Amino acid sequence: MKKLVALLAAVILLPVTPAQAAPVSLVDDPVSYVDPFVGTTRGGNTWPGATRPFGMIAWSPTSTTGDQTNTAAANGYEYNATRLRGFSLTHVNGAGCHPGAAGDVPILPWTGDVTTSPTADTTDAKYAANFAHANESASPGHYTVGMDNGVRADLAVSTRAGVGEFTFPAGAAANLLFRTSNSLNGSENAETVIDPAARTVTGSVLTGGFCGRRGNGGGATNPNRRSWYRLYFSATFDRAFSSTGTWKNAEITPGGTSSTGGEGYLTGADRAGRGSGGWVGFDTAAGQTVRMRIGISYVSLAGAVANRDAEIPSGAGVTQVAQATRDAWSTELKRIRIGGGTEDRTHAFYTALYHSLMQPQTMDDVDGRYFGADLQVHSKPAGQGSVYGTFSGWDQYRAQIQLLAVLRPDVAGDMAQSMLAFAEQNGGIWDRWLHLGAPTHVMTGDPAAPTLATYYAMGVRNFDTDAALASLYRQATVQNAQALSDAGCPGQCTGQRPALDTYLRLHYAANDICHCWGGAAETLENSLADFSLAQWAKRAKRNDLHRELRPRGDYWRNTFNPAAGYQAARKADGSWQPGFTPSTDVGFAQGSSATYTWMVPQDVAGLAEAMGGRDAATTRLDGFFHDENGNWAVLGGNALRYDPTNEPGIHAPWLYNGLGRPWKTQATVRQIVDTAYGVGPAGLPGNDDLGTMSAWYVFAAVGLFPQVPGRAEMLLGSPVFRRAEIYRSSGVRLTINADGTDTFVQSVRFRGADLTRSWLPEGFVQKGGAVTFKLGPNPNTTWGTRSADLPVDYSR
Repeated sequence: MKKLVALLAAVILLPVTPAQAAPVSLVDDPVSYVDPFVGTTRGGNTWPGATRPFGMIAWSPTSTTGDQTNTAAANGYEYNATRLRGFSLTHVNGAGCHPGAAGDVPILPWTGDVTTSPTADTTDAKYAANFAHANESASPGHYTVGMDNGVRADLAVSTRAGVGEFTFPAGAAANLLFRTSNSLNGSENAETVIDPAARTVTGSVLTGGFCGRRGNGGGATNPNRRSWYRLYFSATFDRAFSSTGTWKNAEITPGGTSSTGGEGYLTGADRAGRGSGGWVGFDTAAGQTVRMRIGISYVSLAGAVANRDAEIPSGAGVTQVAQATRDAWSTELKRIRIGGGTEDRTHAFYTALYHSLMQPQTMDDVDGRYFGADLQVHSKPAGQGSVYGTFSGWDQYRAQIQLLAVLRPDVAGDMAQSMLAFAEQNGGIWDRWLHLGAPTHVMTGDPAAPTLATYYAMGVRNFDTDAALASLYRQATVQNAQALSDAGCPGQCTGQRPALDTYLRLHYAANDICHCWGGAAETLENSLADFSLAQWAKRAKRNDLHRELRPRGDYWRNTFNPAAGYQAARKADGSWQPGFTPSTDVGFAQGSSATYTWMVPQDVAGLAEAMGGRDAATTRLDGFFHDENGNWAVLGGNALRYDPTNEPGIHAPWLYNGLGRPWKTQATVRQIVDTAYGVGPAGLPGNDDLGTMSAWYVFAAVGLFPQVPGRAEMLLGSPVFRRAEIYRSSGVRLTINADGTDTFVQSVRFRGADLTRSWLPEGFVQKGGAVTFKLGPNPNTTWGTRSADLPVDYSR
């Protein structure tokens, strides 16, 4: 890998304040600090290819370890797998289901003659190319690799289109293979059409399948083994074709110009050898570099053409397009300007911010049309900036959506309006995990509720707030037709708010009849969702809804087993699931009771009381972050300890603030920042989950974290930079100063006055202000500890 070199083109010198021993230089070129390879191994499931902020197209390699029906890592790229079978046009950042989502239309530069069907090459033994990281580089919006077959691929993108320059070795055959049917999860059908006269390759793939191979998603009846979108593409070239050909399954047609056929949604022998595509060859005697412009659309082939020609006109090359997208990334990354930190932390920070702002994904074409959840084409409403899709709700509502709302409230509002439209197109049901606009049902809970409630709390208003609140309230109070279905269970139960009538009667999700992944997890998720809706209702002056929903935020108490001192699965008859241990995952979703027990950010005081008081809860929390010998245990791998790789417990380090021990938050967060995260391909602790884990790092690094979904208060940690300036797109400015980068807070000033609380009020995010930290190497065990200074639990 060619390491990116961080250069400061200029610095801004800030005046010395009492909290600063010397002027702080803010990073002026944050793009140069981004390393797209971070998270490409160790299960991070990121990818290094070219994309734009909130982009539709994401052009990146699909790697292989010898199985054409699979890939080396979820979402297509694994740093330690140095063989690829093409450059795919679409990707999802950090999703966990293997083999991820999308990865549509891999395009492979090939220097040999095409003598057999690429689909018949089921082990990627022939039609694939090795490469070395020494010949690979990536930066935001630009990806380049030199392959062992002698081809150099240079890729750049706009929002909906891309340009590639493929330089072939002298004297070798020069072909581009369009593996149209070979999306990561397979496909139902695909079409490839070659027009030599127009010098175009066009087509589409009908696909979907996210989490369709998941073992806990219903097995052979997994409801996600289906299609929910068609990706159209149109590629045009700067030179004529010297040859063409197509294939379907094992049959090859030299000179062919059209083919159709999908692969299905299985894996291994059940799918191997199926599929279709085509190739075009070039005479490179007069020039070894072939330039291709390509556009994509989820609406139509005409939309793909229009997107391409509007964003990358004829004559535009990689250098020009890459620079424009670099500039777009610079604009986004400069929404947080930092200074006074180490080089590694600066690299990690801006890379995390980059990953956080890849999503949501643009879905509408340049003419405003988009493909909806009802599989129909719709037009963007007047006044809406863009239509956005792909919502990893269970993950994102804990950190990523808050960061989006802080930095880009305009995009957050467009996302909220898009989600409302998708729900209306889906019979009024808000699905917990959207791929594009389609419901995939993955995970548990009702994350759309805390997401939109958080947006509203943070001042987002550019969506139909009344309609959205009414719709989410209905979902929380009226059982839908699929609520008693076990289809897809446990991992992707089709019912949203499953068994709602029973839940409302018992005040918890009964594990034996909940039609959900786990009753205790569902109860905790719904409690937090209802708390969030209640907060939104109060702000909207819907006191009737607030009175109804607020008590439901306390339903977590009904799955807290006082005899065990933990959350536990409870049956409909009121009894507890036998065989309980704190490490059990029975009743939970991708986590243990030891982790989920802390998932009550809306009522930390109530949780502490249930555990025997703040002292007892603190001792319990200490044991969550340390092993039996007192050593840190924050890297995962033990069901009894903190897991930085998954979402249910990522708020837990900040709970010490609510327990009156903020110095423990400062120590714990700093330990996670410096050991679980880092630089290089292994720099993420686990699945990035559409920017969630990266957003956690961004907040932690500036010394803040959202207190609870549905509200806008910020808990205080300790920043790792001496200065951070945050510029909301609404014009609000937030400033964070520190006199150093030591771990422990000695004192804090907010808006010019001493702050004895370990949290900031909602007005900080909503209206702006400056907070200044005095830090030191030793804990101040008196600051932020008085009862009057603890974060307020609005559940009471």
